[in-house]
Amino acid sequence: KEILRLDRQHVWHPCTQQKDHELLPPIPVSRGEGVYLFDIDGNRYIDGVSSWWVNLFGHNHPRLNRALVEQASKISHHIFAGFTHEPAVTLASRLSALAPGDLNRVFFSDNGSAAVEVALKMSFQYWQQTGKPNKTRFVSLTDAYHGETLGALSVGGCDLYRETYRAILMEGFQVRAPDCFRCPYGLQRTDCDAECFEHLEALVAREHDRIAAVIVEPLIQGAAGMRIYSPVYLRKLRRLCDAFGVHYIADEIAVGFGRTGRMFANEHAGVSPDLMCLSKGITGGYLPLAVTLTTDEIYRGFYDDYATLRAFLHSHSYTGNPLACAVAVEVQRIFEEERILESLEPAIDTLRRSKSRFEALPHVGEFRCCGLVAAAEMVEDKERKTPFPWQERRGLAVYRRALAKGALLRPLGNVIYFMPPLTIREEELSRLLDIAFEAIAEETGG
Repeated sequence: KEILRLDRQHVWHPCTQQKDHELLPPIPVSRGEGVYLFDIDGNRYIDGVSSWWVNLFGHNHPRLNRALVEQASKISHHIFAGFTHEPAVTLASRLSALAPGDLNRVFFSDNGSAAVEVALKMSFQYWQQTGKPNKTRFVSLTDAYHGETLGALSVGGCDLYRETYRAILMEGFQVRAPDCFRCPYGLQRTDCDAECFEHLEALVAREHDRIAAVIVEPLIQGAAGMRIYSPVYLRKLRRLCDAFGVHYIADEIAVGFGRTGRMFANEHAGVSPDLMCLSKGITGGYLPLAVTLTTDEIYRGFYDDYATLRAFLHSHSYTGNPLACAVAVEVQRIFEEERILESLEPAIDTLRRSKSRFEALPHVGEFRCCGLVAAAEMVEDKERKTPFPWQERRGLAVYRRALAKGALLRPLGNVIYFMPPLTIREEELSRLLDIAFEAIAEETGG
């Protein structure tokens, strides 16, 4: 096919060893409808991962289509320095009202990595401008993922993404992340006191004079394999940061906007960060957009006469893009008017009830879920929780089997995860789970 020939000749796909496409060519998508993607041959696939976690309400949503067209008929883009527009102002106001705590200031960027960069720079510069110039380091967790620009990689913990670039990354601190499946304390995430927090607590107590901020993915470490941990960890983190004068940066890029069953993951712990990064689902998968929310206190650290040179000099050509902001505002209206969060419980219950079914398979070590996010972790030895060797690429094999059955389930190593559109119907979710179960059973001999 001509499209595949030209693709091989010119396109470099993300997070992909291009040589793999010799055996598994990319699938040319012609259109989307609801939770489905359709290829040029008419085959249909349930988008079980919301196309990298962005399509909150599925594909080709009539309300989002309409919002995009209406804004395009007015203006598609204009400079955001010295100018403003109604969609950006409305979105910032809505997000400030929705966000936990007093996150009243909204800085626009264009992707998740950039939102993290903004948060890191804001925290760093704030301390430089408020009399604490030694606070230059950031603390992150092992196996964390915060993006792939250099600052974001520096606070990441997935060696797959960062090891090649280690020599050019900034130096920081990293502590052991929660791993509830292989808990070294022998506890359960549902009733533990986040004993694993002791690693972070000890570091911050010792090094707080040099620490600007701690950055975490609240409740779920996504790229690590949808590792889910207790909200107690976040409550302890908030208290620790308050006690030692350290910022708490919450990377809610993947888990925000209803994914965990609440609008933001921090709500499960009843805490608010000092800076919060949002992207992915913010426009329902329509256009790139990201924001970094922060407090009035941090904002005031930059507010001064021009001659002091305290302004936050960070910008993107597409900052506050009107098209993206208009669609993002409509996303928030859909949440409110269609009571999306209230409608999630049946689907969440379906995922919860799937736990025993998947864990009955001899090579599924754990089926874990949080809100409308779930993951089945395949293991070679169930009793010892020994993973399959990564070289066997078991997840890829399950992915290929699932495609043949009509579902897109892009794996994270040995983890097959589910992050479908929030609007997925009961029968669609059941079919997605059936396909995953069959594919795992066939691949692992279950």
